Amino acid sequence: QVQLVESGGDLVQTGGSLKLSCTASEMTFNMYNMAWYRQAPGKQRELVAEITWRGATNYVDSVKGRFAISRDNAKKQVYLQMNSLELEDTGVYVCRALRSTPYLVYWGQGTQVTVSS
Repeated sequence: QVQLVESGGDLVQTGGSLKLSCTASEMTFNMYNMAWYRQAPGKQRELVAEITWRGATNYVDSVKGRFAISRDNAKKQVYLQMNSLELEDTGVYVCRALRSTPYLVYWGQGTQVTVSS
């Protein structure tokens, strides 16, 4: 059974840093595009960062220059390094795995990030 387990969420002050991790199991990890989404209170879930199976990355404009997504295929992990955190970064960060052929999508349960002033 495929599982995605996130970790690293915490309470941090504005300007601080956090590194999130997502560990996958029971999947051919290097065949999947991995992404981090966040769900802020009262807002729709949004894509924060994505890294393809080839290593290409994409970010939402609001985090460009502050966040970095990376992956370690040997460990079946994807990371999100978050720097210069802002209040608006608060939310539940959820890991997603997507494979195009065959089409398969998996989601983790999420990890809470709270940024305070």
